[in-house]
Parts: sequence; structure tokens; C-alpha cells
Amino acid sequence: MEKIKHIHPHPAADAGCPTGSCPHCSGHDHSFEEASPKAEAIRLTISLIFFALGIIFRSKLQASPYRIGEYVIFLIPYLTVGYGVILSALRNLINGKLFDENFLMTVATFGAIALGEMPEAAAVMLFYTIGEMFQERAASSARRSIQALTDIRPDTTYLVSDSQGSDPRKTDPLLVEPGSLVLVRPGERVPLDGIIVSGNSFFDTSALTGESVPVRVEPGSQALAGSVNGQGLLIIETTARYGDSSLARIIKLVEEAAERKAPTERFITRFARVYTPAVVGAALLIALLPPLLLADASFAEWIRRALILLVVSCPCALVISIPLGYFGGIGGASAAGILIKGANYLETLAELDTVVFDKTGTLTEGVFEVSGVYPEKGYSREELLGLAAFAESHSNHPIAGAIRRAAETIPSEFRIDASLNTFEEIAGKGVRAEWLGKPLLAGNQTLLRENNIPSPPPVEKDKGEAASSVLIAYGENYIGTIAVSDRIREDAAGLVTALHGKGIRHTVMLTGDSETGAKAVAEKLGLDSYYAKLLPDEKLSKLEEIMASPRTYKRTAFVGDGINDAPVLSRADVGIAMGGIGSDAAIEAADVVLMDDKPSNLATAITGAKRTRGVVLQNIIFSLGIKGLVILLGIFGLASMWMAIFADVGVALLAILNSTRVLKMFKA
Repeated sequence: MEKIKHIHPHPAADAGCPTGSCPHCSGHDHSFEEASPKAEAIRLTISLIFFALGIIFRSKLQASPYRIGEYVIFLIPYLTVGYGVILSALRNLINGKLFDENFLMTVATFGAIALGEMPEAAAVMLFYTIGEMFQERAASSARRSIQALTDIRPDTTYLVSDSQGSDPRKTDPLLVEPGSLVLVRPGERVPLDGIIVSGNSFFDTSALTGESVPVRVEPGSQALAGSVNGQGLLIIETTARYGDSSLARIIKLVEEAAERKAPTERFITRFARVYTPAVVGAALLIALLPPLLLADASFAEWIRRALILLVVSCPCALVISIPLGYFGGIGGASAAGILIKGANYLETLAELDTVVFDKTGTLTEGVFEVSGVYPEKGYSREELLGLAAFAESHSNHPIAGAIRRAAETIPSEFRIDASLNTFEEIAGKGVRAEWLGKPLLAGNQTLLRENNIPSPPPVEKDKGEAASSVLIAYGENYIGTIAVSDRIREDAAGLVTALHGKGIRHTVMLTGDSETGAKAVAEKLGLDSYYAKLLPDEKLSKLEEIMASPRTYKRTAFVGDGINDAPVLSRADVGIAMGGIGSDAAIEAADVVLMDDKPSNLATAITGAKRTRGVVLQNIIFSLGIKGLVILLGIFGLASMWMAIFADVGVALLAILNSTRVLKMFKA
């Protein structure tokens, strides 16, 4: 199966360097990049040897009758490593593209040769080549962190005829249809999403989630493409084609993430388009005006100063290191189980000051259990559960499932086995059914009030429970309450404290659950505020209200399960979904997906984003500061060509090396 090839951290031609034709920004189209690593090393070694010989014997050659030998010995390394730059400059000149790095370096080095500064001319090309080698290796390191995902795509799968694994046939995963049975041996990767039909094992899902702890699987367990089978022989019934699998979606989104630019990247793009032509114009004025206007000024000296300015003016340190920094950040995040869909969202994460949470499935596990049954006089616990389970029999809400499971434990004479002919589910309120000609309601106080049934007194529950109350009414009377609890995630316990430590000033929870249940969760986790009894559309309105609040000074994130919260995820400055590897809605609606269901990874994502942004700002300040200083020194004749080489190639190299640090900045 073909591996990914097009991921590249450099800006696209139309959005990178001023012309889109510098070798850094156009995909390194000159011959240096096309050569094999061995050929590059040989060429660089030869150039370094001749450059060293030139430095050693330069003074002797200048004092001998063979002065031309200085030009010969320095032209060898100059042309060996620099001919690709010169050819690119000529090609771009023919195509009408000026002011790119090739043009600047070619003009500067030709001028240095004309002035007899052969070591400087050779050094510009030589150190540029060395810097480019380091840059390519840094880019490769960033690419590898993302390509690790693409490398887990299985090339083959084995179709079988039955759950016993009979007649295995080697097949391309792209050709396997849903409903097929596939064989996965120990140590092999699961080729397609599916359900385990037979066999027991442990799955290594670290490539998908960043979680190294093996997951136990058995018949009926979900199998996600890309997971590594541990020790058992498994038969899996596929549930999706390869293109629709969770692995394929994640790979596609990570590939696309590299194309979405952060505001800082877009600013540098615009800046480079103005900066380089301006410096070229300034260099031309410096070369011509002082000799014409000042009596003691010589053309040779002012041309030398102009050439220094041209070398310094290359914006490589910014145009390369900033996209590389964000690219590495996306790769580092994916390795930690955090899918960030673009550099723009990475930068937004670094600016957050408000985080809004959905409750169910985000701060809580979304696994509901009946924690209390409180019947009114005249009804028993078993009767109340039986009626409630009958009313909820057609609902797919998790709370309805918890009530039905609890009803399975009561004696059979209290269970209603009749078919439910009248049923209506009312969003955000509950369900309405009918039993023996009388209405049967299960829901919240709003549902009872709308049906003119007096609200019951509040039921006392343990304040430590994250409980929701389901009120049951039969006929015209309230007959009892069932408390359903959702366990708080262990991983969420220290989340709010961690977020406050990362600069998040306001944490909020939005939920459709009861006031009592919402308050219990908010108090236990230490949230700053919460809003309960919200209908789905009211969550969106409440988020907009929070975003417009004076307490929110920067950016707002919404964290949800990505299934029922799609509008809210889309409206927030950055939408963050939990459990995205199993949810299409999460991957589509969210900007960031925490792939292993751990709320604590939100703090990790914010920390990594802030560190990435810090590295990018360091590169901007350092690069502009050094270049600005050398430009000023060059104008006043205080800078040498060697200083200019450092301000171009040296600064770019240091910025690139600094950018590679972000690969490790998403470690918890």
C-alpha cells in the first residue's frame, strides 16, 4: 500500500516565501535535494576539503605568480555545492521571479567574487548547504512523528469462511466489504474496524490513542483498525470499509492538518513578501547613492556593504522554522494521542482562558446506574421500576438503558412484557407512553408541569452522587422518582486544578441534567460555575453568552463527546471532542480530538500548544533581532561577510534546531 509522501512542513509556493520559488519553500527542487544522501556527503566533503585548502594556502597563493590559483581552489567548492542555487536563480529570472533566496545569494556571491572575496563567496554557498542538510533532517524528524501513523496501515488481510478461521485467503484491505470475516494472528495489526466474533486477546492501541496500557478484548468487543493483536488468534467481522475506518479518518485528518496555517504563519508570509524586496531596494540604494553623493566614498566599499545586506536579507529563518515548529507540534501531539486538525487550532489552544465542558461522557464516564428508587405511597419499588422500564423501552438514551437494566433484577410479575404502542420522546424533557389507557410519563419536572401534574418534593440523595432524577407519573398522579448516577472519571479529578495552573481562568460545565446532579459534579471537580437543565439549543445560547461575557478575555474552548454537541463544538473558538477514535461525529465536528478519553490530556494539549507558541516567538524575536543588528552594522561598515553568513545561515540553522524541540513538548 502506498505510503504518504506529500506531507511537508514548508509553506506552499503561493503562501511561503515572497515568490514561492526559494528552495526551502518550493520543496527543494534544486539538485542538492535530488541527490542521494551518499552523493550529498561526498560532494560536501570534497567542498570542505578544498575550502580548507583555500583558507590555508590563500596568502601564499596571493604572494605567488599563481594568484589565479586562489580563484580556482575556491570556485571548486563554490560550484560543487552552489550550482543548484545558481541554476534555480537563472530559471526563476527567466520566469520573471525575483527577490527569492536563490537570486539574493547568487547576486551576493557574484559580487563577492568580483571584489576578490573568494572565501566569503564560497562560504555563503557551503554553509548554506550545511544548513539545508540540517533543515531537511529536522523536517524529516517532524514528518516521522506523523508518518508513524501512516506506517501502521496494514498492507494485507486474511479473509476466512467462518468463525473457525477456515480457508484463509490473503486480500488487500481496500477490497474487503463490511460483514466479512477476517483472521488476525498474534502480533498482527487489525486491518479494518469490526467486532470480535471469536478469540480473546489484548490490544495495543498506543498508535491510535497514545495509551501504552494493553486493552483486553473478547467476543463482542470493538476492534479498531491499527490496533496490534497481542497473544490470541482472533476472528473479526468487519463493520466498515477501509476508507471509512477510524484509522483512515485519523490519518486523513493529520495529513490535512499540516495544510492549515496559524495566524503567525500567515503574518510571516505577508511580512516576507514585503521584507525581501524592501531590503533588495535598500541594498541597491546603499550601493549607488553614497559613492555618488559623498566625496570620499568608493563604489567597492559600498557595494561590499550592499552585498552584506543582500545575504542578511534572506528570510529563511522565519519562513522555514515557523511552519516547521507548528508542523512538529502537530506531530508531537498526534504521538501523544491528541489529534489537532491544524496549526490555527494549535495557536488557539495556546490562547485559551475559558474552558466549557459538557458533563455526560466528558467529565463523567457516561455509564449510568440506578442509585436509588423512591416510590410514593401505594407503589412498591418493583412496581415503580417496572412501569419506568416499560415507558423507557423504546428510548436509546443512556439513562433509559440504566433503568431497563435495573428492571431486569425485579421479579417477573412486576415486569411489563406487553408491546408499547404509544410512545413519544420529547427532547430535553423525557418520554410519554401509555399503559392500560392511562398516560405514563418518565422525565423531568418540566414534563410533569406541562401535563398538569403537581411537582413532587425534592428527593434527598447523597450529595456525593452525580445523580439525575427521573420523575414517574401515571394517570394524573406522580408515583415516584428514580435516581440515576453517572460516575465521575477518575482522570478528571485534578483536571480543573491543572487547567488553572496553565492559565485557564474560568471553567464552566453545561448539562441537561438536574440541578442536584450538576451541582454534585461541579463541587467535586472544583469547577468555577455550572448551568443545569439545558436543552440542546440552550447549550449553544449559553456558550455564546459565556463567550460574550466580560470574564472571557481571550479564547473559549468547548469540550464534549462530539455526538450530541456538534453545534456547540463548531461555535467555540476551538471544539475539543472526547473519545474520537470511535465516533464519526467527534472527528467531523471537533477541531481537536483527545483520542484516549482522558480529560487530563486537555491540560497536556494546552501545555504543548503554549510551549510550541513560545518556540515560534523565540525564533521570530531571535531571527529579526540578529538580522536587524547585522543590517545596521553592515550599513555603517562594521559588519563583515562572515557576520552576514551567520545572520543568514547560522540564524536559520539555530531557529530550525530550536523548532525541533516541539516534537517532545506534548509529553504529559
